[in-house]
Order: sequence, then C-alpha cells, then structure tokens
Amino acid sequence: MSHEEFMKLAIELAYDNTKNKKGKPFGAVIVKDGEIVAKGVNDVLKTYDPTAHAELLAIRQACRTLGTSDLSDCILYASGEPCPMCLSAIYWANLKHVYYSYTAQEEEEIGLGTKYVYQQIALPKEQRDIKLLKLNKNHHEKNPFTLWKEKN
Repeated sequence: MSHEEFMKLAIELAYDNTKNKKGKPFGAVIVKDGEIVAKGVNDVLKTYDPTAHAELLAIRQACRTLGTSDLSDCILYASGEPCPMCLSAIYWANLKHVYYSYTAQEEEEIGLGTKYVYQQIALPKEQRDIKLLKLNKNHHEKNPFTLWKEKN
C-alpha cells in the first residue's frame, strides 16, 4: 500500500468513528515494513478518558503487538495533525515519520484545536494557568530515582 492508501484508511477510521457517533473525527494507523500493526480511533467520548486519542491508542496497540516501546522502524498515519499530548507520545515512541491530512488550523475551525495547550506549554511554568507545585521530597524514606539508578 502507498502513503496515500494508509492515509485514506486513517481518514476512513475517523469518518466512521464520527458517523457512528462513537467519537471525535480522528483515526490513526501504524505501519511497519508495509504492514499495518495497529489502528486507533478517538475514544474520548466513549470511554470518558481524555487521553484516548487515536494516535495514543494506536501507539499502545503497536507496542503491545511488537513487544517494544521503540517504534523507530514504524510510520504513523494520523487523520489530523497530532496534538501536544500525542506529539509527546510520538517522541517517546521514537517514531521518525508521521503523516497527517487535516491541519491544526482546520481542527481549530471545527472547535477541536489545541492552540491553547501549545500556548500554555510555551509559557514559563509560573505563567501557566495550571500551577505545578513542587513539594519537598526529603520526608520520604524511599527514593525511586536512587533505586532506578542502582538497578540500571
């Protein structure tokens, strides 16, 4: 199959997901060596899970199927431009190529954009709407970071 055919599948997944009133209009396909190893659709509305984005679900499935968290030899086809959360997962999974069709601007136009999140991430921590507050760790006897370093 070609890039266009894999993208067509991602868009069909998104379309069917929306048509059947299951979820938002996003679909994703992960391919390795020309073979589909995972598919995902946006299941946020169905599962009440704000992280159930098509790309994340496809990444999770691909990792389970392939038995690795390193997808550097795979390609992701996403119907829409990945949001900041999905983009982070794409980096963590080491995907090197991501193809998408609908842009962030087009997502914004239908009320599904992530412009606000990108703007917040770009701000210094102190200026963000959600406050990240550090608590003192010295009162904990067990240090998971020390344990990780010792074991690895």
